[in-house]
Amino acid sequence: MPFRWNPREHVALAHYVLKWLLIAAPVGAIIGSAVALFLWALEKATQLRWATDTRSGLPWLLFLLPIAGIGIGLMYSLLGKSVEAGNNLIMDQIHEPGGGVPSRMAPLVLIGTIVTHLFGGSAGREGTAIQMGGSIASTVGRALKFDRAVTRTLLMIGIAAGFGAVFGTPLTGAIFAVEVLAIGLVDFQSIMPCLIGSIVGDWATRAWGINHQQYSLAAFGHMALIQSSLELNWLLLAKVAIAAVAFGLASVLFAELTHGLQRVFKRVIPWQAFRPALGGAIVIALAFLIAPDYLGLGVKPDPNYPNQVCIVSTFHAGGATYLSWWWKILFTAITLSSGFKGGEVTPLFFVGAALGNAMARLLHAPIDLFAALGFVAVFAGATNTPLACTIMGIELFASAQTDLVHSGLVIYLATACFLAYMMSGHSGIYLSQRIGTPKLCSTEYPADASLRSARESRPRFGSGLATIFAAPTDSDGTPPDAK
Repeated sequence: MPFRWNPREHVALAHYVLKWLLIAAPVGAIIGSAVALFLWALEKATQLRWATDTRSGLPWLLFLLPIAGIGIGLMYSLLGKSVEAGNNLIMDQIHEPGGGVPSRMAPLVLIGTIVTHLFGGSAGREGTAIQMGGSIASTVGRALKFDRAVTRTLLMIGIAAGFGAVFGTPLTGAIFAVEVLAIGLVDFQSIMPCLIGSIVGDWATRAWGINHQQYSLAAFGHMALIQSSLELNWLLLAKVAIAAVAFGLASVLFAELTHGLQRVFKRVIPWQAFRPALGGAIVIALAFLIAPDYLGLGVKPDPNYPNQVCIVSTFHAGGATYLSWWWKILFTAITLSSGFKGGEVTPLFFVGAALGNAMARLLHAPIDLFAALGFVAVFAGATNTPLACTIMGIELFASAQTDLVHSGLVIYLATACFLAYMMSGHSGIYLSQRIGTPKLCSTEYPADASLRSARESRPRFGSGLATIFAAPTDSDGTPPDAK
Protein backbone atom coordinates (compact mmCIF):
# COMPACT_ATOMS: atom_id res chain seq x y z
CA MET A 1 0.00 0.00 0.00
CA PRO A 2 1.62 3.29 -1.06
CA PHE A 3 1.95 6.03 1.50
CA ARG A 4 -0.09 9.07 0.50
CA TRP A 5 0.31 12.51 2.02
CA ASN A 6 -0.71 16.00 0.99
CA PRO A 7 1.60 18.48 2.73
CA ARG A 8 -0.42 21.44 1.43
CA GLU A 9 -3.37 20.33 3.53
CA HIS A 10 -1.31 20.33 6.71
CA VAL A 11 0.24 23.69 5.89
CA ALA A 12 -3.27 25.10 5.39
CA LEU A 13 -4.43 23.59 8.69
CA ALA A 14 -1.41 25.03 10.51
CA HIS A 15 -2.14 28.42 8.96
CA TYR A 16 -5.78 28.14 10.12
CA VAL A 17 -4.80 27.39 13.72
CA LEU A 18 -2.17 30.14 13.80
CA LYS A 19 -4.60 32.68 12.32
CA TRP A 20 -7.22 31.96 14.95
CA LEU A 21 -4.66 31.89 17.72
CA LEU A 22 -3.76 35.47 16.81
CA ILE A 23 -7.42 36.50 16.59
CA ALA A 24 -9.13 34.46 19.31
CA ALA A 25 -6.55 34.93 22.06
CA PRO A 26 -6.82 38.75 22.33
CA VAL A 27 -10.60 38.65 21.83
CA GLY A 28 -10.86 36.03 24.59
CA ALA A 29 -8.70 38.18 26.88
CA ILE A 30 -10.94 41.21 26.32
CA ILE A 31 -14.11 39.20 26.92
CA GLY A 32 -12.63 37.52 29.99
CA SER A 33 -11.74 40.92 31.45
CA ALA A 34 -15.26 42.19 30.76
CA VAL A 35 -16.72 39.12 32.45
CA ALA A 36 -14.43 39.69 35.44
CA LEU A 37 -15.81 43.22 35.75
CA PHE A 38 -19.35 41.85 35.52
CA LEU A 39 -18.79 39.14 38.16
CA TRP A 40 -17.13 41.63 40.50
CA ALA A 41 -20.02 44.07 40.13
CA LEU A 42 -22.54 41.25 40.54
CA GLU A 43 -20.92 40.16 43.81
CA LYS A 44 -20.91 43.73 45.11
CA ALA A 45 -24.58 44.19 44.15
CA THR A 46 -25.55 40.96 45.92
CA GLN A 47 -23.65 41.92 49.07
CA LEU A 48 -25.29 45.34 49.06
CA ARG A 49 -28.74 43.79 48.80
CA TRP A 50 -27.94 41.41 51.66
CA ALA A 51 -26.83 44.39 53.76
CA THR A 52 -30.35 45.85 53.52
CA ASP A 53 -32.09 42.82 55.05
CA THR A 54 -34.95 43.58 57.42
CA ARG A 55 -36.34 41.51 60.28
CA SER A 56 -38.79 39.86 57.89
CA GLY A 57 -35.88 38.47 55.89
CA LEU A 58 -36.72 40.66 52.90
CA PRO A 59 -34.16 43.30 51.89
CA TRP A 60 -35.69 46.75 51.73
CA LEU A 61 -34.10 47.21 48.30
CA LEU A 62 -36.54 44.59 47.06
CA PHE A 63 -39.40 47.06 47.46
CA LEU A 64 -37.74 49.27 44.85
CA LEU A 65 -37.68 46.44 42.30
CA PRO A 66 -40.69 47.78 40.31
CA ILE A 67 -39.06 51.21 40.04
CA ALA A 68 -35.78 49.61 38.98
CA GLY A 69 -37.75 47.63 36.41
CA ILE A 70 -39.19 50.81 34.94
CA GLY A 71 -35.65 52.14 34.64
CA ILE A 72 -34.51 49.01 32.80
CA GLY A 73 -37.57 49.12 30.58
CA LEU A 74 -36.99 52.77 29.68
CA MET A 75 -33.30 52.14 29.01
CA TYR A 76 -34.08 49.33 26.55
CA SER A 77 -37.06 51.06 24.95
CA LEU A 78 -34.96 54.17 24.26
CA LEU A 79 -31.52 52.67 23.58
CA GLY A 80 -31.79 48.93 23.26
CA LYS A 81 -34.59 48.00 20.88
CA SER A 82 -32.05 46.56 18.46
CA VAL A 83 -30.50 44.32 21.14
CA GLU A 84 -33.60 43.32 23.10
CA ALA A 85 -33.52 39.80 21.60
CA GLY A 86 -30.32 39.09 23.56
CA ASN A 87 -28.86 35.63 23.02
CA ASN A 88 -31.31 34.94 20.21
CA LEU A 89 -29.93 37.92 18.28
CA ILE A 90 -26.42 36.47 18.48
CA MET A 91 -27.64 33.08 17.24
CA ASP A 92 -29.58 34.68 14.39
CA GLN A 93 -26.45 36.56 13.32
CA ILE A 94 -24.45 33.32 13.35
CA HIS A 95 -27.04 31.48 11.25
CA GLU A 96 -27.71 34.35 8.86
CA PRO A 97 -25.06 37.08 9.14
CA GLY A 98 -26.48 40.54 8.65
CA GLY A 99 -25.89 43.79 10.48
CA GLY A 100 -23.99 42.13 13.29
CA VAL A 101 -24.48 42.57 17.03
CA PRO A 102 -24.52 46.24 18.11
CA SER A 103 -21.74 47.39 20.43
CA ARG A 104 -24.28 48.87 22.83
CA MET A 105 -25.48 45.40 23.79
CA ALA A 106 -22.56 44.87 26.20
CA PRO A 107 -23.02 47.94 28.44
CA LEU A 108 -26.83 47.74 28.34
CA VAL A 109 -27.03 44.11 29.44
CA LEU A 110 -24.30 44.68 32.05
CA ILE A 111 -26.20 47.56 33.64
CA GLY A 112 -29.57 45.83 33.32
CA THR A 113 -28.35 42.63 34.97
CA ILE A 114 -26.59 44.38 37.86
CA VAL A 115 -29.73 46.43 38.56
CA THR A 116 -31.88 43.30 38.40
CA HIS A 117 -29.74 41.51 41.00
CA LEU A 118 -29.24 44.57 43.18
CA PHE A 119 -32.98 44.89 43.75
CA GLY A 120 -33.68 41.17 44.13
CA GLY A 121 -34.82 39.92 40.73
CA SER A 122 -34.36 36.19 40.18
CA ALA A 123 -32.04 35.85 37.20
CA GLY A 124 -28.76 34.33 36.13
CA ARG A 125 -25.51 35.52 34.62
CA GLU A 126 -24.74 33.39 31.57
CA GLY A 127 -26.97 35.43 29.29
CA THR A 128 -25.12 38.59 30.25
CA ALA A 129 -21.71 37.01 29.68
CA ILE A 130 -22.72 35.59 26.30
CA GLN A 131 -24.25 38.86 25.16
CA MET A 132 -21.19 40.81 26.26
CA GLY A 133 -18.97 38.29 24.48
CA GLY A 134 -21.02 38.44 21.29
CA SER A 135 -21.13 42.23 21.33
CA ILE A 136 -17.37 42.54 21.86
CA ALA A 137 -16.60 39.94 19.20
CA SER A 138 -18.89 41.61 16.67
CA THR A 139 -17.35 45.00 17.42
CA VAL A 140 -13.88 43.60 16.78
CA GLY A 141 -15.07 42.07 13.52
CA ARG A 142 -16.44 45.38 12.28
CA ALA A 143 -13.34 47.31 13.36
CA LEU A 144 -11.04 44.92 11.52
CA LYS A 145 -13.46 44.61 8.57
CA PHE A 146 -13.62 40.83 8.65
CA ASP A 147 -15.83 39.06 6.14
CA ARG A 148 -19.03 37.25 7.11
CA ALA A 149 -17.41 33.84 7.54
CA VAL A 150 -14.76 35.15 9.94
CA THR A 151 -17.33 37.26 11.80
CA ARG A 152 -19.55 34.19 12.22
CA THR A 153 -16.70 32.33 13.89
CA LEU A 154 -15.91 35.40 15.98
CA LEU A 155 -19.46 35.40 17.35
CA MET A 156 -19.06 31.75 18.30
CA ILE A 157 -15.82 32.67 20.08
CA GLY A 158 -17.78 35.35 21.93
CA ILE A 159 -20.24 32.72 23.16
CA ALA A 160 -17.45 30.33 24.14
CA ALA A 161 -15.32 32.91 25.94
CA GLY A 162 -18.28 34.44 27.76
CA PHE A 163 -19.67 31.12 28.90
CA GLY A 164 -16.31 29.58 29.82
CA ALA A 165 -15.23 32.68 31.75
CA VAL A 166 -18.43 33.22 33.72
CA PHE A 167 -18.54 29.65 35.06
CA GLY A 168 -14.84 28.79 35.07
CA THR A 169 -15.42 25.92 32.62
CA PRO A 170 -13.33 26.60 29.48
CA LEU A 171 -13.84 23.23 27.79
CA THR A 172 -17.58 23.44 28.37
CA GLY A 173 -17.61 26.94 26.91
CA ALA A 174 -16.03 25.73 23.67
CA ILE A 175 -18.32 22.70 23.33
CA PHE A 176 -21.38 24.76 24.23
CA ALA A 177 -20.63 27.32 21.52
CA VAL A 178 -20.50 24.71 18.74
CA GLU A 179 -23.37 22.57 20.08
CA VAL A 180 -26.01 25.16 21.02
CA LEU A 181 -26.57 26.54 17.52
CA ALA A 182 -28.44 23.54 16.10
CA ILE A 183 -30.03 20.52 17.77
CA GLY A 184 -28.26 17.33 16.77
CA LEU A 185 -25.43 19.07 14.90
CA VAL A 186 -22.04 20.07 16.25
CA ASP A 187 -19.89 22.49 14.22
CA PHE A 188 -16.48 21.05 15.00
CA GLN A 189 -14.87 23.15 12.27
CA SER A 190 -15.00 26.07 14.71
CA ILE A 191 -14.00 24.13 17.81
CA MET A 192 -10.34 25.21 17.81
CA PRO A 193 -11.02 28.98 17.67
CA CYS A 194 -13.73 28.56 20.32
CA LEU A 195 -11.41 26.54 22.55
CA ILE A 196 -8.67 29.16 22.29
CA GLY A 197 -11.08 31.96 23.09
CA SER A 198 -12.67 30.09 25.98
CA ILE A 199 -9.37 29.09 27.58
CA VAL A 200 -7.94 32.60 27.33
CA GLY A 201 -11.23 34.12 28.52
CA ASP A 202 -11.26 31.91 31.61
CA TRP A 203 -7.58 32.67 32.25
CA ALA A 204 -8.19 36.42 32.00
CA THR A 205 -11.11 36.27 34.43
CA ARG A 206 -9.06 34.34 36.96
CA ALA A 207 -6.09 36.69 36.42
CA TRP A 208 -8.28 39.51 37.70
CA GLY A 209 -8.73 37.59 40.95
CA ILE A 210 -12.23 36.26 40.31
CA ASN A 211 -12.93 32.91 41.97
CA HIS A 212 -15.74 30.52 41.15
CA GLN A 213 -17.91 28.43 43.46
CA GLN A 214 -16.42 24.99 44.16
CA TYR A 215 -18.55 21.85 44.55
CA SER A 216 -17.66 18.44 45.96
CA LEU A 217 -19.47 15.12 46.04
CA ALA A 218 -19.03 13.33 49.34
CA ALA A 219 -21.04 10.34 48.10
CA PHE A 220 -18.09 9.07 46.10
CA GLY A 221 -15.93 9.17 49.17
CA HIS A 222 -18.01 6.82 51.27
CA MET A 223 -20.05 4.77 48.78
CA ALA A 224 -18.87 2.19 46.28
CA LEU A 225 -21.06 3.54 43.51
CA ILE A 226 -19.03 1.80 40.84
CA GLN A 227 -15.89 -0.30 40.66
CA SER A 228 -15.44 -0.54 36.90
CA SER A 229 -17.47 -0.10 33.74
CA LEU A 230 -18.45 -3.80 33.96
CA GLU A 231 -19.61 -3.50 37.57
CA LEU A 232 -22.09 -0.67 37.36
CA ASN A 233 -24.52 -0.13 40.18
CA TRP A 234 -27.50 -0.91 37.95
CA LEU A 235 -30.10 -0.02 40.56
CA LEU A 236 -28.54 3.41 41.00
CA LEU A 237 -28.34 3.84 37.23
CA ALA A 238 -32.06 3.04 36.97
CA LYS A 239 -32.78 5.68 39.60
CA VAL A 240 -30.68 8.16 37.63
CA ALA A 241 -32.76 7.40 34.53
CA ILE A 242 -36.01 8.01 36.42
CA ALA A 243 -34.70 11.29 37.77
CA ALA A 244 -33.49 12.29 34.28
CA VAL A 245 -37.04 12.05 32.96
CA ALA A 246 -38.10 14.52 35.67
CA PHE A 247 -35.14 16.76 34.81
CA GLY A 248 -36.15 16.86 31.14
CA LEU A 249 -39.78 17.67 31.93
CA ALA A 250 -38.70 20.39 34.37
CA SER A 251 -36.67 22.02 31.59
CA VAL A 252 -39.75 22.05 29.36
CA LEU A 253 -41.80 23.61 32.16
CA PHE A 254 -39.19 26.33 32.68
CA ALA A 255 -38.91 27.18 28.98
CA GLU A 256 -42.63 27.11 28.23
CA LEU A 257 -43.59 29.08 31.33
CA THR A 258 -41.02 31.77 30.51
CA HIS A 259 -42.08 32.05 26.86
CA GLY A 260 -45.77 31.95 27.74
CA LEU A 261 -45.54 34.59 30.46
CA GLN A 262 -43.56 36.85 28.15
CA ARG A 263 -46.49 36.84 25.74
CA VAL A 264 -48.93 37.47 28.60
CA PHE A 265 -46.94 40.48 29.84
CA LYS A 266 -46.88 41.93 26.32
CA ARG A 267 -50.64 41.56 25.99
CA VAL A 268 -51.45 42.96 29.42
CA ILE A 269 -49.02 45.91 29.24
CA PRO A 270 -48.30 47.10 25.67
CA TRP A 271 -45.74 49.66 26.83
CA GLN A 272 -42.40 47.95 27.38
CA ALA A 273 -41.19 50.18 30.22
CA PHE A 274 -43.99 49.17 32.60
CA ARG A 275 -43.86 45.40 32.16
CA PRO A 276 -40.92 44.99 34.59
CA ALA A 277 -42.83 47.09 37.15
CA LEU A 278 -45.66 44.55 37.18
CA GLY A 279 -43.18 41.67 37.25
CA GLY A 280 -41.32 43.28 40.14
CA ALA A 281 -44.53 43.72 42.12
CA ILE A 282 -45.39 40.04 41.62
CA VAL A 283 -41.90 38.99 42.75
CA ILE A 284 -42.29 41.07 45.93
CA ALA A 285 -45.64 39.41 46.63
CA LEU A 286 -44.17 35.95 46.08
CA ALA A 287 -41.25 36.71 48.39
CA PHE A 288 -43.76 37.69 51.09
CA LEU A 289 -45.93 34.63 50.58
CA ILE A 290 -43.27 31.98 49.91
CA ALA A 291 -39.76 32.95 51.02
CA PRO A 292 -36.93 35.31 50.06
CA ASP A 293 -34.74 32.29 49.29
CA TYR A 294 -35.52 32.48 45.58
CA LEU A 295 -34.41 36.07 45.01
CA GLY A 296 -31.19 36.94 43.19
CA LEU A 297 -28.66 34.47 41.85
CA GLY A 298 -29.20 31.79 44.49
CA VAL A 299 -25.73 30.22 44.47
CA LYS A 300 -24.90 30.93 48.13
CA PRO A 301 -27.15 31.75 51.10
CA ASP A 302 -27.55 35.21 52.53
CA PRO A 303 -25.00 35.27 55.41
CA ASN A 304 -27.71 36.77 57.64
CA TYR A 305 -29.90 33.71 56.97
CA PRO A 306 -27.53 30.74 56.52
CA ASN A 307 -30.39 28.23 56.32
CA GLN A 308 -31.77 29.69 53.11
CA VAL A 309 -32.29 27.34 50.18
CA CYS A 310 -29.60 27.86 47.55
CA ILE A 311 -27.56 25.80 45.12
CA VAL A 312 -24.91 24.99 47.71
CA SER A 313 -27.50 23.88 50.27
CA THR A 314 -29.21 21.47 47.86
CA PHE A 315 -26.16 19.19 48.03
CA HIS A 316 -27.04 18.35 51.64
CA ALA A 317 -29.97 16.64 53.34
CA GLY A 318 -32.54 19.18 54.43
CA GLY A 319 -31.07 21.81 52.11
CA ALA A 320 -34.22 22.14 50.00
CA THR A 321 -37.92 21.40 50.16
CA TYR A 322 -39.78 19.18 47.74
CA LEU A 323 -41.06 22.28 45.92
CA SER A 324 -37.94 24.47 45.98
CA TRP A 325 -37.31 23.72 42.32
CA TRP A 326 -40.80 24.92 41.37
CA TRP A 327 -40.54 28.15 43.33
CA LYS A 328 -37.26 29.01 41.61
CA ILE A 329 -38.86 28.36 38.22
CA LEU A 330 -41.76 30.66 39.09
CA PHE A 331 -39.62 33.49 40.48
CA THR A 332 -37.25 33.37 37.51
CA ALA A 333 -39.91 33.04 34.82
CA ILE A 334 -41.73 36.11 36.14
CA THR A 335 -38.51 38.10 36.48
CA LEU A 336 -37.17 37.41 32.99
CA SER A 337 -40.44 37.33 31.06
CA SER A 338 -41.47 40.73 32.40
CA GLY A 339 -38.31 42.37 31.03
CA PHE A 340 -35.61 42.20 33.69
CA LYS A 341 -32.16 41.23 32.45
CA GLY A 342 -29.89 38.32 33.25
CA GLY A 343 -29.49 34.72 32.21
CA GLU A 344 -31.44 31.53 32.65
CA VAL A 345 -28.64 29.06 33.24
CA THR A 346 -27.79 29.69 36.91
CA PRO A 347 -31.50 29.54 37.85
CA LEU A 348 -31.63 26.29 35.86
CA PHE A 349 -28.72 25.04 37.98
CA PHE A 350 -30.77 25.92 41.07
CA VAL A 351 -33.88 24.22 39.68
CA GLY A 352 -31.97 21.09 38.71
CA ALA A 353 -30.05 20.79 41.97
CA ALA A 354 -33.21 21.32 44.05
CA LEU A 355 -35.17 18.82 41.95
CA GLY A 356 -32.25 16.37 42.25
CA ASN A 357 -32.37 16.80 46.01
CA ALA A 358 -36.10 15.98 46.00
CA MET A 359 -35.71 13.01 43.64
CA ALA A 360 -32.88 11.60 45.74
CA ARG A 361 -35.10 11.56 48.81
CA LEU A 362 -37.96 9.97 46.90
CA LEU A 363 -35.72 7.32 45.35
CA HIS A 364 -33.46 6.80 48.40
CA ALA A 365 -30.35 7.79 46.47
CA PRO A 366 -27.28 9.91 47.35
CA ILE A 367 -28.49 13.49 47.67
CA ASP A 368 -25.29 15.24 46.60
CA LEU A 369 -24.94 12.99 43.55
CA PHE A 370 -28.48 13.63 42.36
CA ALA A 371 -28.18 17.35 43.07
CA ALA A 372 -25.10 17.38 40.84
CA LEU A 373 -26.90 15.41 38.12
CA GLY A 374 -29.90 17.71 38.22
CA PHE A 375 -27.57 20.73 38.20
CA VAL A 376 -26.38 19.92 34.68
CA ALA A 377 -29.24 17.77 33.33
CA VAL A 378 -32.01 20.39 33.55
CA PHE A 379 -29.63 22.78 31.81
CA ALA A 380 -29.00 20.12 29.13
CA GLY A 381 -32.72 19.76 28.49
CA ALA A 382 -33.40 23.49 28.39
CA THR A 383 -30.53 24.30 26.01
CA ASN A 384 -30.37 21.01 24.05
CA THR A 385 -26.64 20.69 24.75
CA PRO A 386 -26.14 17.29 26.44
CA LEU A 387 -22.49 16.93 25.42
CA ALA A 388 -21.49 20.34 26.82
CA CYS A 389 -23.41 19.67 30.03
CA THR A 390 -21.74 16.31 30.54
CA ILE A 391 -18.37 18.02 30.13
CA MET A 392 -19.49 20.74 32.55
CA GLY A 393 -20.32 18.11 35.15
CA ILE A 394 -16.79 16.76 34.83
CA GLU A 395 -15.20 20.21 35.06
CA LEU A 396 -17.29 21.27 38.05
CA PHE A 397 -17.56 18.09 40.08
CA ALA A 398 -14.53 16.03 39.11
CA SER A 399 -11.87 18.72 38.95
CA ALA A 400 -11.12 18.73 42.68
CA GLN A 401 -10.86 14.96 42.95
CA THR A 402 -9.44 13.32 39.86
CA ASP A 403 -10.51 9.85 40.98
CA LEU A 404 -14.13 10.85 40.39
CA VAL A 405 -13.52 10.65 36.65
CA HIS A 406 -12.67 6.99 37.05
CA SER A 407 -15.34 6.27 39.65
CA GLY A 408 -18.26 6.22 37.25
CA LEU A 409 -19.49 9.77 37.68
CA VAL A 410 -19.16 10.31 33.94
CA ILE A 411 -21.60 7.49 33.22
CA TYR A 412 -24.21 8.91 35.55
CA LEU A 413 -23.66 12.41 34.19
CA ALA A 414 -24.03 11.30 30.58
CA THR A 415 -27.12 9.24 31.33
CA ALA A 416 -28.81 12.12 33.11
CA CYS A 417 -27.87 14.76 30.52
CA PHE A 418 -28.68 12.82 27.36
CA LEU A 419 -31.94 11.37 28.67
CA ALA A 420 -33.06 14.78 29.94
CA TYR A 421 -32.16 16.17 26.50
CA MET A 422 -34.36 13.57 24.81
CA MET A 423 -37.25 14.12 27.22
CA SER A 424 -37.23 17.88 26.70
CA GLY A 425 -38.45 17.39 23.15
CA HIS A 426 -38.11 20.23 20.66
CA SER A 427 -38.38 22.96 23.26
CA GLY A 428 -35.75 25.21 24.79
CA ILE A 429 -34.92 28.60 26.21
CA TYR A 430 -33.26 29.81 22.97
CA LEU A 431 -35.98 30.13 20.32
CA SER A 432 -33.44 30.98 17.59
CA GLN A 433 -31.80 27.58 18.03
CA ARG A 434 -32.19 25.52 14.86
CA ILE A 435 -33.30 21.91 14.53
CA GLY A 436 -30.39 20.33 12.68
CA THR A 437 -31.38 16.72 13.32
CA PRO A 438 -34.79 16.11 14.94
CA LYS A 439 -34.77 13.99 18.09
CA LEU A 440 -37.22 11.63 16.40
CA CYS A 441 -37.34 10.70 12.72
CA SER A 442 -40.27 12.87 11.75
CA THR A 443 -41.35 15.15 8.93
CA GLU A 444 -43.08 17.43 11.43
CA TYR A 445 -40.06 19.73 11.61
CA PRO A 446 -38.63 20.98 8.28
CA ALA A 447 -34.90 21.16 7.74
CA ASP A 448 -33.19 24.01 9.56
CA ALA A 449 -36.40 25.09 11.32
CA SER A 450 -36.00 27.19 14.44
CA LEU A 451 -37.41 26.30 17.84
CA ARG A 452 -39.55 29.41 17.49
CA SER A 453 -41.32 28.04 14.42
CA ALA A 454 -41.52 24.57 15.97
CA ARG A 455 -43.13 26.01 19.07
CA GLU A 456 -45.67 28.01 17.07
CA SER A 457 -46.63 24.90 15.08
CA ARG A 458 -47.46 22.90 18.22
CA PRO A 459 -51.04 22.85 19.51
CA ARG A 460 -51.82 24.73 22.68
CA PHE A 461 -51.88 22.74 25.90
CA GLY A 462 -55.67 22.43 26.12
CA SER A 463 -56.20 21.59 22.47
CA GLY A 464 -53.37 19.07 22.63
CA LEU A 465 -55.05 17.21 25.50
CA ALA A 466 -58.37 17.36 23.65
CA THR A 467 -56.73 15.69 20.66
CA ILE A 468 -55.23 12.94 22.78
CA PHE A 469 -58.47 12.10 24.59
CA ALA A 470 -60.81 12.69 21.65
CA ALA A 471 -63.02 9.78 20.58
CA PRO A 472 -61.56 7.75 17.68
CA THR A 473 -62.98 8.41 14.22
CA ASP A 474 -62.80 6.74 10.83
CA SER A 475 -61.20 8.33 7.80
CA ASP A 476 -64.42 10.21 7.02
CA GLY A 477 -64.53 11.70 10.53
CA THR A 478 -67.50 9.63 11.68
CA PRO A 479 -67.23 7.89 15.09
CA PRO A 480 -67.19 4.08 14.61
CA ASP A 481 -70.16 3.60 16.96
CA ALA A 482 -72.35 5.85 14.85
CA LYS A 483 -72.31 3.51 11.87
